[in-house]
Amino acid sequence: MLFEALLWYANPMRHILIILGHPNTESYCGAIAHSYSEAAKAAGAQVESVALARLQFDLILHKGYTAIQELEPDLIHLQNAIQAADHIVFIFPTWWGDVPALMKGAIDRVILPGFGFKYRKGLPRWDKLLAGKSARIVTTMDAPSWYYHLVYRSPGTNMLKRALLHFCGIRPVRTTYIDRLRGRSDVWRRKALERIAAIARKESRM
Repeated sequence: MLFEALLWYANPMRHILIILGHPNTESYCGAIAHSYSEAAKAAGAQVESVALARLQFDLILHKGYTAIQELEPDLIHLQNAIQAADHIVFIFPTWWGDVPALMKGAIDRVILPGFGFKYRKGLPRWDKLLAGKSARIVTTMDAPSWYYHLVYRSPGTNMLKRALLHFCGIRPVRTTYIDRLRGRSDVWRRKALERIAAIARKESRM
């Protein structure tokens, strides 16, 4: 028992939050989320999964940041889950080079001043209120990932990683691209899910 206690102290259970940004929970992105979740749980992590498509909330930040827009209960729950997490996994399809509208709407509504960051009065700097967490981005796309990088300059993942997560203090942020999905075989897709499971097992004890 003492050895197990010391082992836990050296490698404490991680709290992992999985955010599924695909509007269709039965999509391949849904399968990715399930694969990651099951592998992380088996590795000893405490896992919470949130499918944005199942939440009830207004996608639009109607007055921008000039007025307080009351958060729906589902968004309050999502904020609490983000605060509790050590590691956050974002899973979504790349559409038109970016995240789906569902996911962008959730980000606009949830990552607010006073929650994700806080400006310092009279200073150009800000407090990064989500520091101490790490993240993984997993995105699917039909285009080759090299084309997404070289031609489009990775707009969706750059927004999520640099303009959002790094801005709020979340580091490191690692990215997994599952590309050319439209032409992939079922065998290839199953092997990709196995790779996701391997990543989940590793990140459960990082």
